[in-house]
Amino acid sequence: MSNASTQTEHAQSQHQKLKRSKFFRRIIFMIIGSALFSVGLEIFLVPNNIIDGGVVGISIIISHLTHIPLGVFLVVLNLPFLLLGYKQIGKTFALSTLFSVIIMSVGTSLLHPVKAITIDPLLSAVFGGIILGIGVGLVIRSGGSLDGTEIVAILVSKKTPFSVGEIVMFFNLFILGSAGFVFGWDHAMYSLIAYYIAFKMIDITIEGLDQSKSVWIISDEYAKIGDAITYRLGRGVTYLHGEGAYTGDDKKVIFSVITRLEEAKLKSIIDELDSKAFLAIGNIHDVKGGRFKKKDIH
Repeated sequence: MSNASTQTEHAQSQHQKLKRSKFFRRIIFMIIGSALFSVGLEIFLVPNNIIDGGVVGISIIISHLTHIPLGVFLVVLNLPFLLLGYKQIGKTFALSTLFSVIIMSVGTSLLHPVKAITIDPLLSAVFGGIILGIGVGLVIRSGGSLDGTEIVAILVSKKTPFSVGEIVMFFNLFILGSAGFVFGWDHAMYSLIAYYIAFKMIDITIEGLDQSKSVWIISDEYAKIGDAITYRLGRGVTYLHGEGAYTGDDKKVIFSVITRLEEAKLKSIIDELDSKAFLAIGNIHDVKGGRFKKKDIH
């Protein structure tokens, strides 16, 4: 067997190992995320008559009115949306969501007999929202979902002028408002608190506490600023060629990626070297490849 053939087989073997590793990692995070979501529901929210948005919120209300276990409705009500997702969005997403929903349903059934940690509705809303948000964020990062209304929102947004976020918000305001008629308006307001906290925790879990930001700088002192970003922040810099639309002058555009915690230091560097420089900073949901890893600064 030739060396080239051996190297090819080795590369294929490594690729298969990497794919299996990623697959099992996704499964583990979906299980952890779904389990955390179950804890947030059954240990904090449900015992205190606080609901979440979407299908979960509807399931909590119907379970309360019918006294049928919550886990049953979590699966049954999500199934139609999963079928839509399977046809319109993709097989992998639908199966990942189905797997996560089943884990969540089993988790709520196992945890239902467990006594709530606190009967204080505010504490329940805060800590329940935090745990729910982390759970949902882990599942979304793994390629799945825990709520079928997101699938409907994606499909409806394609045929209406409304964004996915606006459609989800409309659904959830209606569902959370319904909680006022079932559990009382004070519990509906606690539900809004839990929903808001969960929403924020989803963003933090998906993007990370050290959220990445893209930076675009236009300055005549581009070389000094670029060197400062490289040696004082330890971040890589790319120079892009630009042209002023009004003047037609050639411009150097500095592009870099920093973390949220480094933003203030970057601004002070630019003010120090060129207070008139153009600066634009935007959020980035994910960074992969290249040389984003921070260099050691000596």
